[in-house]
Amino acid sequence: MTNYTAADIKALREKTGAGMLDVKKALDEAEGDAEKALEIIRVKGLKGVAKREGRAASDGLVASDISASAEGETGVLVEINSETDFVAKNQTFISLADRVLAAAVASGAGDAEALLAADTDGVTVAAAVDETAATLGEKIVVRRVARISGAKVSSYLHRTAKDLPPQVGVLVASDEAGAAVAKDVAMHVAAYSPTYLSREDVPADLVADERRIAEETARNEGKPEGALPKIIEGRLNGFFKENVLLDQAFAKDPKKTVGQVVTEAGGTITGYARFRVGS
Repeated sequence: MTNYTAADIKALREKTGAGMLDVKKALDEAEGDAEKALEIIRVKGLKGVAKREGRAASDGLVASDISASAEGETGVLVEINSETDFVAKNQTFISLADRVLAAAVASGAGDAEALLAADTDGVTVAAAVDETAATLGEKIVVRRVARISGAKVSSYLHRTAKDLPPQVGVLVASDEAGAAVAKDVAMHVAAYSPTYLSREDVPADLVADERRIAEETARNEGKPEGALPKIIEGRLNGFFKENVLLDQAFAKDPKKTVGQVVTEAGGTITGYARFRVGS
């Protein structure tokens, strides 16, 4: 005879993210003791860590922090992955993400490897991740971390579904004047995913390739020789408008480029970072 209720099952599922059958088995083994059942789930989860290594973790969340620094402000963005959205919205997973973000801020880690080695409450982030993975029964991955600094840093976190944590995160660094439009620029970056901040940031060999492709395409189309320079430059500008943030049509006013909007505000955008879960 069971000595636990449906409410006990629900509470343990919400705490661990484990399946109903696993929770019921743990409660049966623990004779209804919720704390012992939690321990059973965690122990079984730890034994399964190696088995989960090959599984894909393409869900999860992004989280950000902005704090004062020598440069003015520094923003930190982290992406932490789970296998399912069920776990991604679990409070245990969200609490782990908070710890990972805090460790990223405190340690100054610039990549995932350094972050996994950082301290969180007396253990490494890697150990905390393994412990949480054992509890939740899913592979969990600290995928990446970004850090940008500037006079001002603005952030934008976007939820792709209202019942899920943020799936897209953006940081935008600017000077003081640029901060007036930086939040809107961050929202633009979230939607349009530029590859480069400015034309100067595009590698010279990539520009050369795009120019060559534009010329070959125009010649194959039989365009007049005299018109080629203008056609090539036009197509190269099209490449910049698609991939360069400051050249993109501004999301809130497509008649202007992002660069024009920032210039009109009297400011400068100095950097940005964008993460989308799983991409």
